[in-house]
Amino acid sequence: MVIGPAQGQQNLASSPARKRAAARAIENHIEPDTRRSGEWADEDTGAAVRAFDAKDGHGWVTSSSLKKAHKAWGDQVKRLSSEKVSLRATTALLQGTDFGVGAHVRTSSTLDRY
Repeated sequence: MVIGPAQGQQNLASSPARKRAAARAIENHIEPDTRRSGEWADEDTGAAVRAFDAKDGHGWVTSSSLKKAHKAWGDQVKRLSSEKVSLRATTALLQGTDFGVGAHVRTSSTLDRY
């Protein structure tokens, strides 16, 4: 399925207001809820990791898999924070780039001599 410009833009947070709203949603709901869910599972995950860990030299793969999954959850919480910061910085960055390119193009215009 090919998505045309009109369809793709429906879900694109491209305006400064929509980017701010997305960053607020991450900050106020998604990030804290995701963090709380991971913290809620900390104790039970730790207990399961210990229960399946090697006691006689032969542990279950489940133990290391649970450790990796729980670490990945924590990494996703960090990524949410990074995405929030990026959403807030994008508008300023793009506007600064646009103004800089515009100023550079304007100063090097050969039409000014006419």
